Amino acid sequence: MIPALAIGRELRDKHGAEVRFVGTARGIETRLVPEAGFELELVRSGQLKNVSLMTRLRTMVDLPVGVLHCVQLLRGFKPQVVIGVGGYASGPAMMAAVAAKAITILRTMIASSSLLQTGRALCRNRAA
Repeated sequence: MIPALAIGRELRDKHGAEVRFVGTARGIETRLVPEAGFELELVRSGQLKNVSLMTRLRTMVDLPVGVLHCVQLLRGFKPQVVIGVGGYASGPAMMAAVAAKAITILRTMIASSSLLQTGRALCRNRAA
């Protein structure tokens, strides 16, 4: 969350960009993003790996709902770029951005193989 806030501050303060964040209701972003003076949209998402079957099933229901919510957000906001920084909300937001043919940037500090595969899929055919 801290790198995302740093990116947001830089874009807002030095370039005059309007910055919005997408997160989940159970994340630390519910406190940090508003404190930093940014708008936060909450979407549904969750874990898929190393969790119970019930959690995976709940996430499989929440993901499409989260993606559709993000599609609506993108239609209303019309961002020039969507930056994913990891976290459960990045999946739906980046999927919606790819579907909307928005420019996507994936920035993460975690180099797990599953995250790298997801990043490659979401950012395929995008400018670096």
